[in-house]
Amino acid sequence: MEMKTLHLTLKEEWFKMILRGIKKEEYREIKPYWDVRLEGRNYDVIKFTWGYGGDKPYMIVKCNGIYKDGVGNPAWGWDGPCYIIKLGKIIESGNIDDK
Repeated sequence: MEMKTLHLTLKEEWFKMILRGIKKEEYREIKPYWDVRLEGRNYDVIKFTWGYGGDKPYMIVKCNGIYKDGVGNPAWGWDGPCYIIKLGKIIESGNIDDK
């Protein structure tokens, strides 16, 4: 059975915080672009990438739910209304040694 995957690109700071187990949520602004991709959708995992190119660092993280109208944690990059994507265990990671 194929897992339903949400693909997100992150800046270095947030990528490393998730990889280290510090950041337990990811945030996305409430706007039409994210409404279409997140509202009412269920994802099994999130594939986070850092940067662009074929050999970019990545990690696959269990998705523990997506909630709308939450308020983000300013220490984790957001302090207003947003979608909150709850992160679970890191299932896989790769291309990280070089960065």
